[in-house]
This record gives sequence, structure tokens and C-alpha cells, in this order.
Amino acid sequence: QVQLVESGGGSVQAGGSLRLSCAKSGSTYTSNCMGWFRQAPGKEREGVAAIYTNGGHTYYASSVKGRFTISQDTAGNTVYLQMNSLKTEDTAMYYCAARSGRCYLKEYVYDYWGQGTQVTVSS
Repeated sequence: QVQLVESGGGSVQAGGSLRLSCAKSGSTYTSNCMGWFRQAPGKEREGVAAIYTNGGHTYYASSVKGRFTISQDTAGNTVYLQMNSLKTEDTAMYYCAARSGRCYLKEYVYDYWGQGTQVTVSS
């Protein structure tokens, strides 16, 4: 089992920045891919970014590429999402997820999920 706890959400004005953190505990060796997803009210959950914890290769949704950066600590047990140049359309609940296997920005392949952290961007 893997437990994930997100933190770092909050309210920010458009153009601002936030950094989300996801702390992973439990059977951490079983999950080599970590992802960030988000869900806005009335919309489906969408993949934002993912990273291989054993190599560091990253993937991004086109809507955030160049603005968001996913990274990890040296142990691979904490994953970060640095969000810059935030837009009002980035407002959503952000979730951290983990899986063993290839990294995809598809929620159905992920086995473990955190409870989410709210990000609100105002104009």
C-alpha cells in the first residue's frame, strides 16, 4: 500500500505561483511513476504532469507545458509541482497519484490517490 498526502494549495492571483507537494509513504518501492491530476467543478479529471521516480523523465499536458514543472526529492518520496504564470482556468482540486509501470496522463492507470489540495486562481 502507498499513502499520498498533498499540500501547498491555496489562493493566488492570476500570474502568480504556487508549489504543490506530494509526500509518499508505505510501500514506496512499488510505485515508480508519480502523477499530478486536477479536476475543476463540472469537469472530468485531467492529467497535468507525471514523472518516473527512478529516472526523472517527465511528461506534461499541453495546457501546462512551459508553466508547470514536476520534480522530486533525491529519495523519490516527495514529488513537487511548481506552477508559474497561473491562469484562472488552472483553478481546480489537484490530486497526486502513483502507479507501478509506465507513466501516462490517464487517471485509470493509477493505483493510489491522495485526497487532493485546492488551487484557486483569481483574476
